[in-house]
Amino acid sequence: MLTQLESAGQGIVTKEMKAVADKENKCSKEICELVAKGEIVIPNNTTRKNQIVSGIGTGLSTKVNASIGTSSDICSIELEKEKARAAEEEGADTLMELSASGNIDEIRCEILSATNLAVGTVPLYQAFHEAAIKYGSPDKLDPEYLFEIIERQLADGISFMAIHCGINQYSIERLKKQGYRYGGLASKGGTFLASWMEKNNRENPLYEQFDRVCGLMKKYDAVLSLGNGLRSAALWDSHDRAQMAEMITNCELAEIGRKLGCQMMVEGPGHIPLDEIEANIKLEKAMSGNAPYYVLGPIPLDNGAGYDHITAAIGASQSARYGADLVCYITPAEHLALPNVQDVREGVRATRLAVACGDIVKYPHAKEKQKQVAINRREMRWDDLNKQLLFPKQASEIRASRMPALEDSCTMCGDFCAMRNGNSIFEGHLSEDKTRVISN
Repeated sequence: MLTQLESAGQGIVTKEMKAVADKENKCSKEICELVAKGEIVIPNNTTRKNQIVSGIGTGLSTKVNASIGTSSDICSIELEKEKARAAEEEGADTLMELSASGNIDEIRCEILSATNLAVGTVPLYQAFHEAAIKYGSPDKLDPEYLFEIIERQLADGISFMAIHCGINQYSIERLKKQGYRYGGLASKGGTFLASWMEKNNRENPLYEQFDRVCGLMKKYDAVLSLGNGLRSAALWDSHDRAQMAEMITNCELAEIGRKLGCQMMVEGPGHIPLDEIEANIKLEKAMSGNAPYYVLGPIPLDNGAGYDHITAAIGASQSARYGADLVCYITPAEHLALPNVQDVREGVRATRLAVACGDIVKYPHAKEKQKQVAINRREMRWDDLNKQLLFPKQASEIRASRMPALEDSCTMCGDFCAMRNGNSIFEGHLSEDKTRVISN
């Protein structure tokens, strides 16, 4: 069976490409051409049915990923299923199941049955968790068992995987020579892998056997997301030599992976100052042949804990503006606790809002959609306006809780309603087609 990438290379428009084109209001031939170039990926494991198809990459709306999963302190399958359903209800495009404790095989299968979103994983989490149970230490992991877990997760229906292929002995050496970091390491998988390499004095098997990784992903037509295991955990560490060494390697691997027929995506930074976001994205695009870029936040402030969904939304809007293709949400619990269901909802909402802001700059047609929103607000057509909002339920609840005396206003202004009074003043200057003034 041909992968999406191989089909596109032969000019074959798959039903998934057609679904992406329909959703994005694009020509299916254009989608096919960009998939062939590796500029668009479609996470869609061939073994899983009734999956919501989303395209990620050039010319498409910026997508939002929600991450869930257990920890050693909080481990409840029912809670994770509820979080998965909440993420889908709130409009996330993809879901990552990142459980690091409990019966991870069972949790994964339950999550896959609880949502229709494309689901991703980080297979290192399960591998190191089970090695710790079996051998007493994650550092005793047998690389063959890691590859076994990758295939097991793919066989269950996982559509994309963050796999840390770009960490190698060269990048670890950079970390040592620069004197480690102010903020340490942010990636659980990256930290465990670095420890394994140091304790065993061996190269990363995911880097050494990269063609094998691609072969497994290709078998199920899943997307290989090249993990950012050495991403910065603090602004002062942003774009240090270790992070850049891994980024360069990941961009090289993205090119190799495409030649092997595997759909490829590159992962980006964590904590990064606002003024470095544009350069980071341009570097990734230039070095990877415009591979889709998956950014984690990013977070442009180190001391926003408690409101880091807002901190990250600021970074996400800039990332979307400059060309990021998939943004992983951050919840209010970031840096503090395992997210609960309400944290998941708030994280998805904040990130959807952020990428919508970025897409208005990135794609002119996105700004065009805002015109009718403005007209309906000007004319105070509340029902029509509500249909166009990102969060209609929340908007309706707020308005209903504080209804004005006059239906054509709101309690913010009451008798001093700017819209109603402005319409009265300038009504004679509007043509019969009241949209014309705005259109011009």
